[in-house]
Amino acid sequence: MSEIRLFATPPHKCSYIKDKTATTVFVDPEVDLDLDSYQRLSAFGFRRSGAHFYRPNCEDCSACQSVRIPVAEFIPSRSQKRCLKRNKDLRVRHLNELTVFRHYELYRNYINDRHADGDMYPPSREQFVNFLARGHNTTRFYEFSDQDDNVLAVAVTDELNDHLSAVYTFYDTESDERSLGVNAILYQIRYAQSLGVDYLYLGYLVEECRKMNYKTDYKPLEILTERGWSRREQPQTLKFPT
Repeated sequence: MSEIRLFATPPHKCSYIKDKTATTVFVDPEVDLDLDSYQRLSAFGFRRSGAHFYRPNCEDCSACQSVRIPVAEFIPSRSQKRCLKRNKDLRVRHLNELTVFRHYELYRNYINDRHADGDMYPPSREQFVNFLARGHNTTRFYEFSDQDDNVLAVAVTDELNDHLSAVYTFYDTESDERSLGVNAILYQIRYAQSLGVDYLYLGYLVEECRKMNYKTDYKPLEILTERGWSRREQPQTLKFPT
């Protein structure tokens, strides 16, 4: 680990908070990371995006917080149980690769509908292949399909020895009643439990960003601080005398 070189980007527009600038640190892309190094990088708050491993390194902001779920302690909420029930008819297949023919259209529609204001817009086949389909040697693709074999969601997940890392999920945005994004995370939690690994890493929580603060719905949640990983304190409800 001490021999891995890191490179910092110049300050650039933040993807999550308006009027903020960001700096990102990348692992040397020439380094062929082994499984142990990948796990250590995860513990230090690094994420994988395509072939790159990165983490925010902003001088005047710490809004991006690395979070993970200790899966053995997770208990679904009532709404999450309802989500599981709504999607119990779906079939899940674990794939070693994605194909443009079967999966790109779902990805394209998802980006156009939900992330037209983001860095991945407009989507392209090349972007789809480089960002998701090529994956990593730890990557598996969990495909959720209905009884007619229509693909409704895909969760891109890296499977490591002590945790799963939820890299990305895209889904059919016309099936909002199913809460397919929630269902994908719940499936990954259950699968992590079945494997006996300790955590599901969810990436970065940005509480000021609506698209990134959904992670607070999964409890308990651990956050990486300067002192290491610690349990996220839940907001307290104040009770006033009547």
